[in-house]
Amino acid sequence: MGKLYIKDKLAAERIYLILGGLFIASLVVSNLIFQKFFSWDFFGIYTFEISVGVLPYPITFLITDIISEVYGKRKANRIVTTGIFASFFSLLIVYVADAVPATEWSPLDNELFNKVFGATAIAVFASMVAYLLAQYIDIQLFHFWKKLTKGRHLWLRNNFSTFLSQFVDTFSVLFLLCSFGKIDWQLFGSLLLSGFLFKVIVAALDTPLLYASVFALRKKFGLKQGEELKFED
Repeated sequence: MGKLYIKDKLAAERIYLILGGLFIASLVVSNLIFQKFFSWDFFGIYTFEISVGVLPYPITFLITDIISEVYGKRKANRIVTTGIFASFFSLLIVYVADAVPATEWSPLDNELFNKVFGATAIAVFASMVAYLLAQYIDIQLFHFWKKLTKGRHLWLRNNFSTFLSQFVDTFSVLFLLCSFGKIDWQLFGSLLLSGFLFKVIVAALDTPLLYASVFALRKKFGLKQGEELKFED
């Protein structure tokens, strides 16, 4: 595997930072907006009842799959770890904002702000536990299938790794939120099914986007099928 020229290395690092920024933004936002739920009628086949926090979350798995395929396992794990620090830092900011008393003319008073963001601590904790399990499982399985198929069948490792990791994620976060009393246990089964099916559909739909992204990056950096970027130390 050839070494990259310095200009290619700089371009690769720039793209990596952009992907990392999108990953962290999606993760943090999903933790902040999770308390709003909505229903979605899927062509009359099934009605989803899911948190709006689910909407940006599948993006994180798409990005880790792109990074895993092009940059390798180590770079993907680094993004996951960075996401943990970003989430806890956002939690700290929310705590400080909640502790500062609102003025009389503030559009959001103390009570309303606390109602919207008061459950953020539990949400972040639950999300982080689920996030750690799911993302590391996703990366491990992705590279397991990549090695088994010798770099072929990108669709297989993308979907097979994501399906299992998304189930672990959905189950874990709902279990913890129900355990902490934030969601009624009676809703656990329906929310688990809705959340998992929604993520499976999104994972299947984003496969063409994964192929397009990987194709573009392989072409830009002259990578062969299954080949990953390597940098000089």
